[in-house]
Amino acid sequence: MPETTPAPCAPEAVRRVACIGAGVIGGGWVAHFLARGYDVTAWDPAVDAEEKLRRLVAAAWPALEQIGLAEGASPERLTVAPTLAAAVAEADFVQENAPEKLELKRSLLAELAAATRPGVVIASSTSGYPMTDMQTAAEDAGRLVVGHPFNPPYLIPLVEVVGGERTDREAVEWASRFYDVAGKSVITMDRELPGFIANRLQEALWREALHMVANGEASVEDIDASITEGPGLRWAFMGPCLTFALAGGEGGMAHMLDHFGPSLKSPWTRLEAPELDRELRDAMVDGCAEAAGERTYADLVAARDQGVIDVLRATGRLGDTRR
Repeated sequence: MPETTPAPCAPEAVRRVACIGAGVIGGGWVAHFLARGYDVTAWDPAVDAEEKLRRLVAAAWPALEQIGLAEGASPERLTVAPTLAAAVAEADFVQENAPEKLELKRSLLAELAAATRPGVVIASSTSGYPMTDMQTAAEDAGRLVVGHPFNPPYLIPLVEVVGGERTDREAVEWASRFYDVAGKSVITMDRELPGFIANRLQEALWREALHMVANGEASVEDIDASITEGPGLRWAFMGPCLTFALAGGEGGMAHMLDHFGPSLKSPWTRLEAPELDRELRDAMVDGCAEAAGERTYADLVAARDQGVIDVLRATGRLGDTRR
C-alpha cells in the first residue's frame, strides 16, 4: 500500500526549488525554474559544477527571454549549495537529476527523502526506471515520484508524472499540479511503464531507423527527411492518433481501422503488431472522439492544414509563393 506523508505546501505556494544534479538535464531544469520566477538551489558533486551550470543558464536565457519570463525571474536567484543537505533544507520541491544508474538513484533518493523536510515532494528525472525500482531504499517513499522531462527542459513543455508502488497518490497529484503551475505540459500516467510513453514511441521509431540503416534500406539523411518533411510536420500539433483518424475521412478512426486494419499484419516494421480486436478498435475510436471533443471533421482538417502551414513558415520552408 502507498505510504501517507505529511501534506506539502500548495503547488501554487512553492517558492524555492532544489535541483540535485546539474548536468544537461538538471541544468535545463534550473534554467526553467529560474525563468518561471522561482528561487533555485542546486547541488552537484562535480568540482566544476557551478561554473558549468551558470554557463548553461546564461546560454539558455536568451531563448527564455523570447518565450517570456515570469515576473521577478532572474539568474541571480540561483544558489549553488556546498552539500546535498544544504540544497534541500528550505526546498518546497526537489527535482533529482542524477545519471541513469539504478543503484545511484536508489541511494540518492533515500538520502534525499531523509534530508528533505517532511511532506516535500521529490521527483526524479529518470528517463526509464520505474519509481518502484528506485524507491526501495527510502524509508519515506510516499512522496517520491517520477517527473520525466525532455531535453532541453526549459524549452520542451512535456513532463510525464507517475508514482511507484509505495508512492502516495496525493504526491502524484501534487507533482502534476505543480508542474502545470510551473508552465509544463503534464501527462499524469495511470500506471508505471518502462520508458514511459514518449520514450517508448521514440524508441520504436529509432529502432526501425537503425534496422533500415543496418540493412542498407535507407540513409540517415533519408530517414531524418522522411520525418521532418513528412509526418513530423503534423505530429508537432496533432499527434499520430488524430492524424491517422483524419486519414479515415469523415468516418474517422473507425473507418481507418476497418479499412486499413489488415495492413497491421504487413511486414512493414520489425515490431510485432497487437491483435486488432474489437476492444482495441473501440478504445482507439473512443479515444479519438474524446480527443476531438466538439471539433468536427472539417474543424480538424482546417486545424491540421493551418498547423502545417505555421510549422513550414516558422521553420523557413514555406518559400515565397508570390508570382
